[in-house]
Amino acid sequence: MDLSLNDEQKMIAESAAVFLQENSSTAQVRRVAEGGGGMDRELWQQAVDMGWCGVALPEAAGGMGLGWRELVLLQEQMGYHLACMPFFDAVVAVTPLWRHLSESEQGLAVVERLAQSGQVCVLGMTVGGELPAAATVREEGGALVLNGQWRQVGSGAHADVFLLPATLPGGELALLEVPATAGGLAVTPLATVDATRSSADVAAVEVRLAADAMLVRGEALAALWAQTRSLAAIGLAAEQVGVADRALALAVDYTKERQQFGKPVGSFQGVKHRAAQMLVAVETARSAVYAAAFVADGADPASDLMYFAAQSRTEAAEAALFCTRESLQLHGGVGFTWEFDPHLFFRRAQAASQRLGTVEQWREQVAASLLDSVEVA
Repeated sequence: MDLSLNDEQKMIAESAAVFLQENSSTAQVRRVAEGGGGMDRELWQQAVDMGWCGVALPEAAGGMGLGWRELVLLQEQMGYHLACMPFFDAVVAVTPLWRHLSESEQGLAVVERLAQSGQVCVLGMTVGGELPAAATVREEGGALVLNGQWRQVGSGAHADVFLLPATLPGGELALLEVPATAGGLAVTPLATVDATRSSADVAAVEVRLAADAMLVRGEALAALWAQTRSLAAIGLAAEQVGVADRALALAVDYTKERQQFGKPVGSFQGVKHRAAQMLVAVETARSAVYAAAFVADGADPASDLMYFAAQSRTEAAEAALFCTRESLQLHGGVGFTWEFDPHLFFRRAQAASQRLGTVEQWREQVAASLLDSVEVA
């Protein structure tokens, strides 16, 4: 497994870093977090115009035809710069669905209409990533009638289109395209600890949809959802690597400037050791994420994907939590003040650690899977 980046991948990472450094400074992040509800519309439109929404989409759907490795490079920069746009929810998390739909002519038309239109399309996925149980859909007079609730939908406060899972009368699962403006649909924005992101509760009461609003159903949806959770976890892990890396950079820059006993704080051995531990955590997590992305781009990643997703998710979540806490500490008393930046990354690390399942839940899932395989053998 060769995890080194080729020239094209390096160019993607470097160009994203330059663009976000210019357009997503911490000053801009603060303005959006304090007054924009966690969404920088101009930044999002720029990302759409540059084709970032189609990085991992097939060329037949108007995408670049690249893979998960290129997508996680963008995600890493999103975390490093705390980009206030729904790239994770509206691009990373839905890319598996767009790829699946692109395999049929009818589905390809849906992808061409939604994927790179600039509309914010988000999945009605629970915080843990499971399929919500409190939603039903029935067929009535050639239309679909949707009822249910979807809690804490990521970027739901700014969504233009919701992709909501529900259960048909016979118990079969279905995924529905629901415009945010549909009659009977209520979207309630939520206050979050991470003001650089938005979240919302979504409720449907007798929402009527056209029959072609059903995008996927049955066993195909169940399998797609499991794959989506793993792939999205890899993408979220890449973002957490970026958060951890930036927390380290902030700490190093500050301790080089802060003077104590006539010397920079960063010259003290104890501070160097803590920075070195942060670096080890960042690089370990980055290797896990790149390995998982490599597997995701394989011909048949289904058998091992969950294990690699779990490793990348746990390593990156722990690295982000550790590095952001250490950054706060290494900033001394000012690290806990609103004027300095470490708390912005600490909040992102804390909030993201609960998405798509906690570290403990991922480890329990891996343990259960391994025990089941031993029993079968």
